[in-house]
Formats: sequence, structure tokens, C-alpha cells
Amino acid sequence: MGVTDKVWDALTTVIKMNDKVVSLAGTVKEQQAKIEGLTERVIRLEATLELMMRAGEVKKLKG
Repeated sequence: MGVTDKVWDALTTVIKMNDKVVSLAGTVKEQQAKIEGLTERVIRLEATLELMMRAGEVKKLKG
């Protein structure tokens, strides 16, 4: 195998790796968006739960 073949193989490998990295970056971006959406939902659930628990405490104090 000549030097040209080795250089060509190395260049091809780098291009393939670049494609994989770009694909992985897209996947990570999608997953990050999903995580942020779930985080927002959890925050809303926590707030709702806290409000409901406080409402229950108020009823206990009145009764």
C-alpha cells in the first residue's frame, strides 16, 4: 500500500467520523429538548402538588 492509499484511507476515515459526530450532535440536541420539556412538566407538577397540599392544610386549620 502506497503513501497515497494510506492518506486516502485516513481522509475517508475522518470524513466518516465527521458524519457520525454530526449525527450524534443532532441526536443530543433532540434529547436535550426532550429533557428540558420533561423538566418543565416536573416543575409544573411540583407547583400543583404544593398548592394542593397547602389547600389541604388550610382546610385542616379551618376544620
